Amino acid sequence: MTDSKQAPAAPRQSSPAPAHRSAEPRVSTGWLGWVLFIAILLCGAGVINAVQGLVALFDESFYHSPSSGLVVDVNYAVWGWALLILGLTLIAAGAGVFLGYGWARVVGVVVAAINALVNLGFATAYPAWTILAVAFDLSAIYALAVHGGEAKLLRVSRK
Repeated sequence: MTDSKQAPAAPRQSSPAPAHRSAEPRVSTGWLGWVLFIAILLCGAGVINAVQGLVALFDESFYHSPSSGLVVDVNYAVWGWALLILGLTLIAAGAGVFLGYGWARVVGVVVAAINALVNLGFATAYPAWTILAVAFDLSAIYALAVHGGEAKLLRVSRK
């Protein structure tokens, strides 16, 4: 007679979860502070752009050169609207990055690149701000592209 008892089957091992769905809490690095600084910088640059756009719309005599002396020959009303729209978009992107939204990283990189180009075209009107704005934009592009994922840690309910 043979014993019909078999050893109980070993419990099935489930495959490990992918890294992006890991149950382990992620640990923040020092780059989270950098990304938050860039979010604040985007908001600040957006406010300055919006104010600069309003000044271009309402007081053309404020700038160092006439609109015909700009890199792109358009009047200050066009520059004003461009700077105002870019400024408001930078504020929205900065707030989104601060809150940890992924879409804000993409918008922040794209708008910072456009803002750098627009400010280069505006260089003869206000050269000091152009240097600062382009430096801020390049810093933002680097931080958001390379380390922007750190901001996901700010989102509490990720499921």
